Amino acid sequence: MWALGDKRTPDSSDSDNFTFLGKGVDFKGILNFDGTIRIDGRVEGEVHTTGTLIIGEQAVIKGILSADILMTSGKVNGTVTATAKIQILKPGVLIGDIRTPGISIEDGAHFHGMCDMGAHKWVDENPSPSKNVHDLASQRSKARAVDL
Repeated sequence: MWALGDKRTPDSSDSDNFTFLGKGVDFKGILNFDGTIRIDGRVEGEVHTTGTLIIGEQAVIKGILSADILMTSGKVNGTVTATAKIQILKPGVLIGDIRTPGISIEDGAHFHGMCDMGAHKWVDENPSPSKNVHDLASQRSKARAVDL
């Protein structure tokens, strides 16, 4: 067993916060968490976490979600913001607007909405020539004029 003087040092998994809202839980309101949360029930309102938000296959979420990482295989209808990435896993359905720098949608999962990945500056298709780039057509016409 354990000795009286035995002192365990906490590893990283002991210090992580983990919250679980199981199947059959029906919640309306605002949820704020630090760390990882897994939801397998029904939530209507807002869910905010500084860690990972995992939405299980049986979950139904309606509202505003914000997390570092969002992984869903359930049903989500609302606005989602993820500071790192969003993963929509089979058979997940996400309906609504999302904002994230990275997204992956597994084959068999569904997404319907607008996605903002932070690319606000459009690259010009016909950039203006710089001073160091010479127009070859004009150079060729000058060369032909000299040859004549």
